[in-house]
Amino acid sequence: MSVNKVEEFWHRYARENMLSMSAPEAWMFGDGSKEMGDELGSLVVSGMKTGTCAAHCIYELEGEEIPKEGQYDIVLDGDNNPLAIIKYTKIDFVKMNEVTRDFARSEGEGDLSYDYWYREHVKFFTWELSQHGLTFTPELLLVCQTFKVVEVNKDRV
Repeated sequence: MSVNKVEEFWHRYARENMLSMSAPEAWMFGDGSKEMGDELGSLVVSGMKTGTCAAHCIYELEGEEIPKEGQYDIVLDGDNNPLAIIKYTKIDFVKMNEVTRDFARSEGEGDLSYDYWYREHVKFFTWELSQHGLTFTPELLLVCQTFKVVEVNKDRV
């Protein structure tokens, strides 16, 4: 990732919106692969993806803070270039098997059905948890994050 590109993108946005804060976290959606980063990043830029979720336990294991409402983050593409700035509008803690159809649709993936969302997230969380020696269960506590895009990097689209 070019830190300069990320910093420049943030500083331009912050200046235009009179924000006096350092650059927020910059990260890529998915499993870290270029393909998934590009695919999910493009859904964010298009407005199809306004939600995401993560396993609560992964935040603890990796020592990361859980996002807060009003927090900004920078979404990267599969090459770690800045795509968009998002702002969290809602954070909920929900068990995997209690996620609503509306939230599943907000993730903007596949055919937008709950069944697709559930099936693909079982695969993803099974893989992710196995990296930490953990086993997936349908009661896995998720951090469900709803966000809005506040800036698209015009240089990347």
